[in-house]
Amino acid sequence: MTSDTPRPALTRDRIVHAAVALIEREGADALSMRRVAAELDVAVMSLYNHVPNKTALLEGVAEHIVAGLQLVDDPAAPWQEGARALVRAFRKVAHDNPRCMTIVFTHKIDTAAGLRPMERALALADAAGFDGGTAVRIMRALLAYAIGAQMREFGMEKMLGHLAENGAKSWEHLHPEEFRHVIAYGPELAGHDPETDFEFGLDLLIAALEALPRRPAEAAEAAGPGTG
Repeated sequence: MTSDTPRPALTRDRIVHAAVALIEREGADALSMRRVAAELDVAVMSLYNHVPNKTALLEGVAEHIVAGLQLVDDPAAPWQEGARALVRAFRKVAHDNPRCMTIVFTHKIDTAAGLRPMERALALADAAGFDGGTAVRIMRALLAYAIGAQMREFGMEKMLGHLAENGAKSWEHLHPEEFRHVIAYGPELAGHDPETDFEFGLDLLIAALEALPRRPAEAAEAAGPGTG
């Protein structure tokens, strides 16, 4: 940028985007108002005209990440497909912004943009014929699976990632009678497939939700086509 080129106006969105980029590059511990100001080449005090403090900035990061979910609204689709799409969208955002997800999990999100995924999950459950209390629990279960699957993938990669390289050598130190299943299923353990594991678990969750009781007058209709 030359000296004749006008500097872009400093806005909350620019500040949040700079914070997201910094976190993804260096981790959440690297974030500070001073570092974000340096990213934008502005005086640190100028940030406070748009973001009052670091906590507000972190909340803005969390809101930005959640607002990035690609929510598909197809009223004609069965609720099960809508639920799958919502969880998959959350998973994609988590994959695209892995370091920022720690911010999402630990900061409040109470803006319209941040609450839309919650509204979508509750609307799906309501349209499927579940009562209010069950709808809230379904929303929480979908969110818990999306978060848990992401944490599991990261943990399993660290815990079992070496198996693909070491193969049968990974089991040589194990007693064959005490660990006969681990040894027998060694190839399957070494062939960790996150996508298949994720979809398998998601199918189990949806099947369990389908079995929950619903409002009697709406249960049959809400099941949707192809769910018999």
